[in-house]
Amino acid sequence: MAPSTSQLYHHLLLFFLVFLFHAQQCPAAGGSWSVLLPSIGISAMHAQLLPNDRVVMYDRTDFGVSNISLPNGACRPNTTDCSAHSVEYDVASNTVRPLMVLSNVWCSSGTLMPDGRLVQTGGFDDGYRVVRIYKSCDSCDWQEIRNGLNQQRWYATNHILPDGRQIIIGGRRAFSYEFYPKMSATENTPSLPFLVQTNDPNVENNLYPFVFLYPDGNLFIFANNRAILFDYSNNQVIKTYPTMPDGQPRSYPSTGSAVLLPLRITKGTVNAVEVLVCGGAPKGAFVNANKGIFDGALDTCGRIKISDPNPQWVMETMPLARVMGDMLLLPNAHVLIINGVSAGVAGWELGRNPVLSPVVYQPDKQVGSRFEVQNPSTIPRVYHSTAVLLRDGRVLVGGSNPHDKYEFGNVLYPTELSLEAYSPSYLDSNSSDLRPKIILPVKNTKIGYGKQLVIVFTVSGIVDPSSVSVTMMAPPFNTHSFSMNQRLLVLDGGVAAKILGKSRYQVVVTTPPSGNVAPAGNYLLYVVHKEIPSPGIWVQMQ
Repeated sequence: MAPSTSQLYHHLLLFFLVFLFHAQQCPAAGGSWSVLLPSIGISAMHAQLLPNDRVVMYDRTDFGVSNISLPNGACRPNTTDCSAHSVEYDVASNTVRPLMVLSNVWCSSGTLMPDGRLVQTGGFDDGYRVVRIYKSCDSCDWQEIRNGLNQQRWYATNHILPDGRQIIIGGRRAFSYEFYPKMSATENTPSLPFLVQTNDPNVENNLYPFVFLYPDGNLFIFANNRAILFDYSNNQVIKTYPTMPDGQPRSYPSTGSAVLLPLRITKGTVNAVEVLVCGGAPKGAFVNANKGIFDGALDTCGRIKISDPNPQWVMETMPLARVMGDMLLLPNAHVLIINGVSAGVAGWELGRNPVLSPVVYQPDKQVGSRFEVQNPSTIPRVYHSTAVLLRDGRVLVGGSNPHDKYEFGNVLYPTELSLEAYSPSYLDSNSSDLRPKIILPVKNTKIGYGKQLVIVFTVSGIVDPSSVSVTMMAPPFNTHSFSMNQRLLVLDGGVAAKILGKSRYQVVVTTPPSGNVAPAGNYLLYVVHKEIPSPGIWVQMQ
């Protein structure tokens, strides 16, 4: 029976209202893409921004030759492989320099140390227990310590600690943690039963756990679908958080991502501590993907205020389902979700349907209006892709190799050797007159804890002094959809005041109160005006 005119009208009205609702939920926003280099010679599986605006990247050593040669005819010892498996990318010159890495860095982890060295740990096979150190200079290369770890670490997570050491947690069949550097040659390796409790022997859905330093010096650790607050000094669980309401796994290989939301400091105290976990793959997806059945990725995020006496997860729905996505904090305190696929899981050949559009999450908006879909790339970034925030506010995107070798043809998703830059909408040219530029302090200024810091900046357009904030970003180590050590601080400060001429202003802020809130090391300092950040400057917290 044909519908009446009235029924058609109501159907059309309902369709329009549904469309309008969804348009309000996830409006298309901005952002732009550019290819920086068509090939860097390797597929960037791991990446770390260094305090001299270079990015060290590496892949693995056991798949054969890469597409970039080692310099001066060098070859890896005891092999016929004369190609590089690590490179250093210079942002300013847009060039790469090949590096010599000896042991297998596949699925390893790392931390930028307070002195600016990248200390990188673990990997596969001959790299299981290796510690590698990279200090950047024009002729520097990797240095390796063959038995620097007590246990084999493959798919582990590292985090810098307030005492300047790093903790290395978990890994495949490694239900423990250890530290680097060691306090002594006999330093033990404490067990961590939480990693046993969250381990599925058939899937191992607790690899690359999400780890964040809580402002009291303890660690928030999330694995699979559960989380604890952990006192690593006394090997004691301080608090057990509720399981995520949907019970779905979020850790590798059901790879979601997570961030510690920006820490806002007022009168020397962090107001609230929240964690956001987004995406992943449902239970059974790993087994199904190995059978050629690619389940749809999760489209949910869980947000929890871990500083509450009785914290509970609040679930939100993303506009795009995503597994193997990267979550990056932006200088204006928004969260970028980028890379990944909408079906399958992490692993060789196990992902399908790339998600080309990033999404921005705005934590301070109301539930239901926090997500904005951004303009898409044209390059799939699937398994083994990376994303790193640069000092100028762009996001460096590289990698994507879902095969156990380099495959450039006759495959669904060819190995990707290119580097792209994603420019968030705050870099649009129509915002240039609102964009601050920091004049003082100068780069590499050393700053102490709980001190007054005077910042002088210029803005060419009209300034709203009440809409100025100052943020500090710890540059993270990125691999496998998680940025280790990622941390954004919104500093306590007054209203910006004009001091010289029509375009020069100053704002006085208080630096972080302690190493529990901001471990010593290199940070990017930004002035943000109307949600538009300045280019960052490097400062040293000490």
